[in-house]
Amino acid sequence: MSEDNKNNPILLPEPIRRRLDPLMLVANKVRVGAMKGDRRSINRGTSIEFADYRNYVPGDDLRQMDWNIYARLEKPYIKLLEDEEDLSVNIILDASASMNFPEEGEIDHKKILFAKRIFAGLGYVSLTSNDRLMMTGLNDNGMALFGPVRGRGQAVAMLRYAQNLSADGITDLNIMLKDFALRTTRPGLTIVISDMFSPTGYLEGLNALLGRGHEVVLVHVLAPEEVTPPLAGDLRLIDVETGQAQEVTIDANMRAIYSQRLSAWRDEIQSDCRRRGAHYFMLQTDEPWERLILSDMRRVGLVR
Repeated sequence: MSEDNKNNPILLPEPIRRRLDPLMLVANKVRVGAMKGDRRSINRGTSIEFADYRNYVPGDDLRQMDWNIYARLEKPYIKLLEDEEDLSVNIILDASASMNFPEEGEIDHKKILFAKRIFAGLGYVSLTSNDRLMMTGLNDNGMALFGPVRGRGQAVAMLRYAQNLSADGITDLNIMLKDFALRTTRPGLTIVISDMFSPTGYLEGLNALLGRGHEVVLVHVLAPEEVTPPLAGDLRLIDVETGQAQEVTIDANMRAIYSQRLSAWRDEIQSDCRRRGAHYFMLQTDEPWERLILSDMRRVGLVR
């Protein structure tokens, strides 16, 4: 779907796209919309009587087939015992300058490319399920929006949008997520992809989304060099977003302190999410990005 070259790599390779085709995103807590769509709700009807019939399409659960009608008419029909409902999906990408790390080395190791692949993969799954999809890139330059759209026919435009996003400036997650929450008119499954390097934190923004009825998924992306820095000696470190400099001496003791604080920071984010009923996933850019969708999210019921 996209030309592959050194500076413009494919976000969604064909083999992975084929594995994403049969999947759908699932909201476990948010109230789905009233519009009748192509997706099935996970909420079963309370009556044992069917609501309606519809034609069988490949991929439908054969357990819902009405075999009596098939025997009489020799046509497959699905007995609808669950509501056909519409889900609003919001996918938010932190497009701040820190997401360009590492600045040197293979482009495939950059956080922004890794995050954009997750961004595009989730968008593709949403479109194939006919969800109402809104995608947003965030930094202090504002919001780069795509949508709301629905349907597989929007996949090429979605990939072009994701490909063209670049990382620059600062993302204040509290400000940006609160603004996003105020702008949205209906709750949805809202997925935030970020390295979590936000100057004022994230809790106010997370609470704002939850307060508006969103089911929130936080995808925390870090480079392996951030987890285990390959640095030593006397250094002058410069924040790529603020330009602030810090003189440090890195030795074995400093590495141990850094590792402890990093673990405590990640544990704190995970704990904050768990207490509030949000989902938290942490990935490093040297891991397969598709594992999040194909395995991690399926394991907790967010994808089926």
